[in-house]
Amino acid sequence: MSIGTLVAMGSLPTADKPLSPVRYPPARRDDDIVDDYHGVLVPDPYRWMEELESEEVKEFVDAQAAVADAVLSACDDQRGRLRGQLTALFDHPRFRAPFKRAGSYFYLYNAGLQPHSALYVQHGLGGEPDVLLDPNTFSDDATVSLTMFGVSDDGEHLAYGTSASGSDWITIWVMRVRDRRHLHDEISWVKFSGIAWTRDGKGFFYSRFPAPKHDGEPLGSGIKTSVNLNHEVYYHFLGTDQSEDVLCWEDPDHPKYIYSPEVSEDGKYVILSVAETSEPINKLYYCDLTALPEGLEGMKGNHGMLPFVKLVDEFEAYYALIANDDTQFTFLTNKDAPKYKLSRVDVNESRSWMDVLPEDEKAVLESACAVHGDKLLVNYLSDVKYVLQMRSLVTGELLHDIPIDIGSVNGISGRRDDSEVFIEFASFFTPGIIYRCDVSKETPEMNIYREISVAGFDRADFEAKQVFYPSKDGTKIPMFIVSKKGIVLDGSHPTMLYGYGGFGMNMTPYFSITRIVLMRNLGFVSCIANIRGGGEYGEDWHKAGSLANKQNCFDDFIAAGEFLVSAGYTNPSRLCIEGASNGGLLVAACINQRPDLFGCALAHVGVMDMFRFHKFTIGRAWTCDFGCSDKDEEFHWLIKYSPLHNVRRPWEKGDRRQQYPSTMLLTADHDDRVVPSHTLKFLATMQHVLCTSVEDSPQTNPIVARIDRKSGHGCGRSTQKIIDEAADRYAFAAKMMGITWIG
Repeated sequence: MSIGTLVAMGSLPTADKPLSPVRYPPARRDDDIVDDYHGVLVPDPYRWMEELESEEVKEFVDAQAAVADAVLSACDDQRGRLRGQLTALFDHPRFRAPFKRAGSYFYLYNAGLQPHSALYVQHGLGGEPDVLLDPNTFSDDATVSLTMFGVSDDGEHLAYGTSASGSDWITIWVMRVRDRRHLHDEISWVKFSGIAWTRDGKGFFYSRFPAPKHDGEPLGSGIKTSVNLNHEVYYHFLGTDQSEDVLCWEDPDHPKYIYSPEVSEDGKYVILSVAETSEPINKLYYCDLTALPEGLEGMKGNHGMLPFVKLVDEFEAYYALIANDDTQFTFLTNKDAPKYKLSRVDVNESRSWMDVLPEDEKAVLESACAVHGDKLLVNYLSDVKYVLQMRSLVTGELLHDIPIDIGSVNGISGRRDDSEVFIEFASFFTPGIIYRCDVSKETPEMNIYREISVAGFDRADFEAKQVFYPSKDGTKIPMFIVSKKGIVLDGSHPTMLYGYGGFGMNMTPYFSITRIVLMRNLGFVSCIANIRGGGEYGEDWHKAGSLANKQNCFDDFIAAGEFLVSAGYTNPSRLCIEGASNGGLLVAACINQRPDLFGCALAHVGVMDMFRFHKFTIGRAWTCDFGCSDKDEEFHWLIKYSPLHNVRRPWEKGDRRQQYPSTMLLTADHDDRVVPSHTLKFLATMQHVLCTSVEDSPQTNPIVARIDRKSGHGCGRSTQKIIDEAADRYAFAAKMMGITWIG
């Protein structure tokens, strides 16, 4: 049977009008592919879907796109209205916090519906803003984006990175600020890197991998899925060819290491953070640049690598540089402090570590920024709410509390040689405020520098609350619930439950246009569950949802759904769950384990094959949270929840009416973080097990995939792509759950 042949499967539920029966394209199953994991034989019939550039995979993707288009065409009414409302509300000016270099201020700005925000510069706080770099000129279709940038300390040069189609691969370019003239510099195959200028402005450090093998194909074509190994650190001199860059550090004996160079604010040191996985643990090296006999210029040619000193040479804790005074360095660390603390060491006496700001009993120390000499702006997270304080960098002593509303501090911009600090804030009902704080005053004042407003949005129409609900083992889990004011808890409200639960990532209050539209025009209640695996309560909370404890994440999320039903917010037929990346895994595992609890599921770019994720791009860095199927004990953790390997027919438990919720899996053809084969294999497995292999299957809820083209894991998408995807997935959810438009 050819891939174009379609198999009819039942009928869809109706909302405004009947939907045609869903017809799924068959996918070839190769039953000869069977892996032996520690004595357990595991078939992998869709292994061929890992060859993403093959014609067979492209045909499968095209056929699945046709299925999704057919389903979404029945949602056109809702989709059009959603797109219109989203477009109207997205059309507002928005800013990011500025940073200062040599008296000039640099910041990102979007007038409203521009595909990408442009980088602006203004000379002096009251100067006239001017476009420095406009990413909207990078490509005709807005698929090339600005991914990172750094301005030299003298304000003379801008180095910036671009990415095509959302890929993690970056190319760095250099521009002269005063006349916008581009230098001839072009730096390729950069990945998981920053731009760390030296104080003299002659160049910068960056990190890259060796160019992938091209096997006869052009290096720039297609998606690269091979494992990323042998990260390297280079220094680039302005105006030179990349081939002349100085190799500063590599370690072929440890090909999995990832390096992040950073130059100290005084310009004297380069600090090298060395990580192996995504776990908050790193080694720490440093090099005194002033001790190089001929400076970095003397390293040109074959003169060996920089003479880094290994300050911390064990993977025992996390260390992030906050400030230094000559050889006295202050770090943010979780060394014997799962909620983090500040510690200081004299690098000439590596055993001289002392705590400057000890770990708090309850709150997590999220960040610290040294400003105005010896002051320290610290940011705590307490019960998923931010607390700002001004402290002494020398003693850690509390100088002032800085009041802020319940919301998220998304950025702090300031330096020790300046008295002003910019603080970026947002909340569920605050689109964005940039505060300017003069920290030279005895009592710092938070003054609004810029505020983002959204025409047509009235925060008085909505309310947010935080609840704590019990998980399966009794642990209290925090959850934010956002809705229209005064809703009646009668179990009738469509509800969107979002979660992540991994890698110590926090889910804090943020403003969302899509959330506002869903609440206002479709009556949704929107919820964020701060499940274990995140970092909301520090490393202990993270570890309670990782490795052997990963099931706690799913239990927490399922318990959130049960709470929302029992408390009268919704009922299972109107409960939609959503998550991305690790959150996509979360959604997929939960519909496998409790298909009866949810009416719809939206799983974005999820890690679905827990046995093979480490074999592609940077997946091997996730073993810190998941474990690895190469190890016997860890394989037996993974086999219990791996989405790909746990699709079961719910009706075989006795109730013929049981089926999976309507499901949309979302991925993109250039996602080289979580490669698309995860979603493709899971999609084919769900359709086979639940639909095409069953005569008269009870599975009438659709299982479809939205596969974006010329996009990646999520970063760098244009405004229009964001709007189109949101309209598609939420029109699907509304249609499948029978929700009608309001107003």
